[in-house]
Amino acid sequence: MLPGGHLLSVLIFFPAVGALALLLLRGDDHKYIRYVSLIVSVVEFLFSLWMLFKVPVAVAGYHLEEFAKWINQPPIHYHLGVDGISMFLVILTTFLTPISMLASWNSIQHRVKEFFVMLLMLEVGVVGVFLSLDLFLFFLFWEVMLIPMALLIGIWGHERRVYAAVKFVLYTMAGSILMLVGIIWLYNATGTFDLAGVHTATLNVPGIQEILQSGALTLAPRTEILLFLAFFVAFAIKVPLFPLHTWLPDAHVEAPTAGSVMLAGVLLKMGTYGMIRFCLPLFPNASRRAAGWVAVLAIIGIIYGALVAMVQPNLKKLVAYSSVSHLGFVVLGIFAFHNISMQGAVYQMLAHGISTGALFLLVGMLYDRRHTFEISEYGGLSTPMPKLAAFFLFVALSSLGLPMLNGFVGEYLVLLGTYQRHWGWASWAAPGVILSACYLLWSYQRVFFGEITQEKNRALPDASVREKWILATMAVITLWMGIGSTFITRRTSAAAQTVIDQVEPQRPYEAAAPNVATPRAKSDSATATKVISGERLGIR
Repeated sequence: MLPGGHLLSVLIFFPAVGALALLLLRGDDHKYIRYVSLIVSVVEFLFSLWMLFKVPVAVAGYHLEEFAKWINQPPIHYHLGVDGISMFLVILTTFLTPISMLASWNSIQHRVKEFFVMLLMLEVGVVGVFLSLDLFLFFLFWEVMLIPMALLIGIWGHERRVYAAVKFVLYTMAGSILMLVGIIWLYNATGTFDLAGVHTATLNVPGIQEILQSGALTLAPRTEILLFLAFFVAFAIKVPLFPLHTWLPDAHVEAPTAGSVMLAGVLLKMGTYGMIRFCLPLFPNASRRAAGWVAVLAIIGIIYGALVAMVQPNLKKLVAYSSVSHLGFVVLGIFAFHNISMQGAVYQMLAHGISTGALFLLVGMLYDRRHTFEISEYGGLSTPMPKLAAFFLFVALSSLGLPMLNGFVGEYLVLLGTYQRHWGWASWAAPGVILSACYLLWSYQRVFFGEITQEKNRALPDASVREKWILATMAVITLWMGIGSTFITRRTSAAAQTVIDQVEPQRPYEAAAPNVATPRAKSDSATATKVISGERLGIR
């Protein structure tokens, strides 16, 4: 065991202990089931905050590592670690879990114990994915996550819940099979499942000349592109990247509110996290070769997702398609291979988890009152529900990227960094920001403004005390992320630069350069763009 202690193991398995405690309670003891679940999830969140003190700021590499032998043959190790990127994704997961439980406090009335057990086990799988540094262990937690999410959709979802759950499983399993093939190939070549070992071991495969350069594995071009695709397709399905997105709207519409919050908030981020952690460092040449094609798919997803969201009559499906658009920015930022865009991608992952999670919470609150997602069934709700209307507007503004709120920071950094590498990509993606304002504000107008056309809407209750606390918490986090963004970016800069160096070790990046102007930079506009320091942009 390394000097990191056992904090990461606690973060993974403490929710499992809580789920075991729930199994010991009577199934009809709903009050204690809810309180025990909430206490476990809150304590888990407090544990995750301890990483902020244990992980040094702006220091590259993995921290709090835990390493132990698990299976001798094949050699599978229990290897955990955290860096600036995975740390905030874990904190996001542990934050949204108690929020999801509070959102389900009254809406879940059947199989209550099983519901909260599934939420806790889902947290186990997601946290395990973000902390695993062994490929087999990563795959194990990736599959563990699948079962609770499918059950949450299939048991506690809406009318077409079984169809949505089966579609979710089939899509995810299809990607998982490809990733498993890639993992097995890497093991046969390197003799290890350990991520660090794959980076550093010399391959010995007959007929293929593999060498090590700057700590990154260099494969024969055809082999590398096939391995890259095996991992990338699995992660692209999870994002989901166009055209592999068709499972997402069905899963969101049919899932309960807590399922939608966790799905949009953290499960989709597992795909983009996998691209950062595995696709780019393990297959740098293939990543560079595929970058243009991936950028095209990301840009199509940005525009397509926004346009489809604009014409949706179903409010929850509208928010679901907005995720396709917003996560297109994340993928674009990753494959721009620029420190600023990479940090913007990580920030957008976190901001999307908060803002879109809050949108699903608000849509769920409307559904609890009217039992419909159809926009035509609403209208004029700002009169009977002024507080809920105010929170909805605040969250919509954050999602569309209003300055001073969290959505602006991520999209701005993505477009800024992408523009410095490929101005054409940024130019095509930028209209997605405008379209997001169109579909969000138009949907808000139709739901909350105008005349009340449905008589039953006149007597709808406003936000309860519990709902106010949930929404106020989300609003505070949204505002804090928009104002205090450097708290996060200072801690992600080194990890982002490490990934960039593994993809293109020969090229210096402005975020790592000193803030010194040179005569050459002044005379050469192209060079001047590249030497802008991250300090001046406030991202270190």
